[in-house]
Amino acid sequence: RTEGIIVAPETSHAVKCAIDEALACKKTGEDKTILFNCSGHGNFDMSAYDAFYGGKLVDYEYPDELIREAIGHIPKIQ
Repeated sequence: RTEGIIVAPETSHAVKCAIDEALACKKTGEDKTILFNCSGHGNFDMSAYDAFYGGKLVDYEYPDELIREAIGHIPKIQ
């Protein structure tokens, strides 16, 4: 199972610009922090809003052990 975010059309321009900046840095060897703002495509979240306002969502706290395990899979970046 895979989860992701569908960015809003306006945000896709920021994503493209950030990718272009990263590729330029890769080409020149420049070390740069690249920051962009990401907003979701709200109309794809309507069923979640419906469940929330309908009181159908379960309050679930993700277990610390699983969080630590997931963090262990994040590659180390130098």
